[in-house]
Amino acid sequence: MGNDLAAFAKEKGVKYFMISYTDLFGGQRAKLVPTQAIADMQRDGAGFAGFATWLDLTPAHPDMLAVPDPASVIQLPWKPEVAWVAANCIMDDKSVEQAPRNTLKRLIAEAAGDGMHIKTGVEAEFFLISPDGKTISDEYDTASKPCYDQQAVMRRYDVIAEICDHMLALGWGAYQNDHEDANGQFEMNWAFDDALATADKHSFFKFMVKSVAEKHGLRATFMPKPFQGLTGNGCHAHISVWDKDGKTNVFADNAMELGLSAKGRNFLGGIMKHASALAAITNPTVNSYKRINAPRTISGATWAPNTVTWTGNNRTHMVRVPGPGRFELRLPDGAANPYLLQAVIIAAGLDGVRSKADPGRRYDIDMYQFGHTVEGAPKLPLNLLDALREFDNDKSLKAALGEEFSSAYLKLKQQEWNSYASHFTQWERDHTLDI
Repeated sequence: MGNDLAAFAKEKGVKYFMISYTDLFGGQRAKLVPTQAIADMQRDGAGFAGFATWLDLTPAHPDMLAVPDPASVIQLPWKPEVAWVAANCIMDDKSVEQAPRNTLKRLIAEAAGDGMHIKTGVEAEFFLISPDGKTISDEYDTASKPCYDQQAVMRRYDVIAEICDHMLALGWGAYQNDHEDANGQFEMNWAFDDALATADKHSFFKFMVKSVAEKHGLRATFMPKPFQGLTGNGCHAHISVWDKDGKTNVFADNAMELGLSAKGRNFLGGIMKHASALAAITNPTVNSYKRINAPRTISGATWAPNTVTWTGNNRTHMVRVPGPGRFELRLPDGAANPYLLQAVIIAAGLDGVRSKADPGRRYDIDMYQFGHTVEGAPKLPLNLLDALREFDNDKSLKAALGEEFSSAYLKLKQQEWNSYASHFTQWERDHTLDI
């Protein structure tokens, strides 16, 4: 079978392929291609009008061709006659540099050139809600501390078990599922992998969760803060770096503080150095800043950072080192683009390793209770505009991600902010009519 999608289709009984790419806003775009045409598409790509999606292109641009990557192909477990395959975007025989998967692939290659093999895992939280999006789907899920609620997770057993069954069948190494800290919120975990494989799985996971939820008459959302007063959807990333063969964890050194090697500390130093600019990618929407700068939730904690600090095994900081050889970035949220999330982590980390960046002082305090005592640590951006300005001012991070990508991203996200800022709200009437 190898890299031949037509052979894959014949062996698996696939009738259609979804040739899919992810745009700058994290939107998944696809064409449904019959198996009879897949050989041509694998050679030449499926044609898209890039301007019709969130890419910085115009109607005058030529066709953007999405060339499927056969290494990413996944047969839909809930509809086996269809297979999903991630694509790389080209135009006029050149890579579309702003396309998120292309950006990630370039940074993976750059890291490999420095002898670093990046492996990551993600914890993609989501809510199961009513089809109209107004309420959570379980009227009995009302506990003030609902995390790990046994009854609540079993009331949604049919949905969660079906998704987990699919991940097991796909060989993802699914290992635990739970009701999370907000009413109606869930998290499902699978094994870490190479950064590109994790990004492809993350992208497919979001598609799968939404599809299975719809099959059960529900709706799934990864929106960072869909309900006021409830904990938001995070997308924590676990990061380790291995040697060029991917066999030895070069972040692991039991002789060092917390078991994190000098290279690991430098990589972490890059994350800390670029954190405020990083937020423009890891927290990419207006709503994102309702999660990381939120007041205490009904459950008692937001479980989200608001300050650039790191720690050991302590969930109140932006970064924690839960064990030797890896660290967890708790900044990203459910709106994070699966490919850009990995890309910006690698870009910041590479800069840290190359510049031998120091992550700064480690704090072990409860940041939610004693964060006000920390001096000198930057606060995370208060809104999307502040994050975009931080990103625009971070010349080295923009260069690492690519000038074409950075320019396109900033342009479209600034348009999004302007749209939000010009939107007329009921809040304005409530607070200004009688002024």
